[in-house]
Amino acid sequence: MKCHLPLIMATIFTASLFAGSARNCAAEEGTVKVFILAGQSNMEGKAKNELLEYQAQAPETKELFEHFRSDGKWRVRDDVFIKYLKRKGGLTIGYGSPDRTGVELEFGTLMGNYYDEPVLLIKTAWGGHSLNQKFRSPSAGLPSDEKLQAELEHAVKRTTQRNEKNKRNAPLPTMEEIKSQYGSSYSNMLSEVRETFTEYETMFPTLQGKKLELTGFVWFQGWNDQYGGAEKEYAANMTHFIKDIRKDLKAPDLPFVIGVMGQNGSETAKNAMLVIQQAQLKMETLPEFKGNVKAVRTDVLVDKAAEKLYPKWKDNFEEWKLTGSDRKYHYLGSAIWFNRIGRGMFEAMLKLEK
Repeated sequence: MKCHLPLIMATIFTASLFAGSARNCAAEEGTVKVFILAGQSNMEGKAKNELLEYQAQAPETKELFEHFRSDGKWRVRDDVFIKYLKRKGGLTIGYGSPDRTGVELEFGTLMGNYYDEPVLLIKTAWGGHSLNQKFRSPSAGLPSDEKLQAELEHAVKRTTQRNEKNKRNAPLPTMEEIKSQYGSSYSNMLSEVRETFTEYETMFPTLQGKKLELTGFVWFQGWNDQYGGAEKEYAANMTHFIKDIRKDLKAPDLPFVIGVMGQNGSETAKNAMLVIQQAQLKMETLPEFKGNVKAVRTDVLVDKAAEKLYPKWKDNFEEWKLTGSDRKYHYLGSAIWFNRIGRGMFEAMLKLEK
């Protein structure tokens, strides 16, 4: 959009009017594409930076990392920005768990290449948080009184045993404390998003005068819902979550991409993991989500070299540290696997955008 300002006389009043009009034009002309990346530890990102450093230079893998680098160094994007809890800046490696990288690198790089506008990633991820409890959204409500009471009794028993073992007198958990855990990460996620929308011009000075445009939401989570029967509620909780996110962010048709739980890799998923996979895949088929929710299988993107070496990684550690960097539940800490997942999320988001 182009703005045509009238000629304004050089008076104090007209000068201030011109300044205000110029700011309005800048806001209209300059938009920033915003994507929220949320979930638990695998959205945090678990590929060690030292693994990326090696594979970016090794002849057999170098080509996979070339689009992140320039003149032998990791590129720091000046058109793609990231806010991840206390960290912020131009997108590069290291925006995962400490000294690690996740799906944001590939996803953000491809988005930055695709859009003419700047891109901003708001990452809100905390390891070990389930959709059944901490990420539970408002319309899902609290579990039954019976379940809450059983949870309280278990917590009291555990604290009592610790007190006896360590000769301490820590206060026993209360029902209010048990209830307060439900939805806590959901609330923190919204707070992170709202803070960024309010303070982005201070956080990222080059975005001053531009308008943020919420463009998509990416969800990557599932491991902690495998326990205590939570997998049985995953489909219902995920449905509530998507609807509540759109309501609370005032974005009724917000494109929503789900990274389907896939730590099983080449193996067939079983038991609770299979239930969660099926629940996540189901979301894109529901009538209310058809055409605006997309699920991305992550198991089919497995890094087979890391998968093959993992069972005996301790016996072949020198080889292993050049291939993977974490346990199976963290996608083997494979930089290649995390990058493939990031690309899959990018491609799914573009399909929803179109």
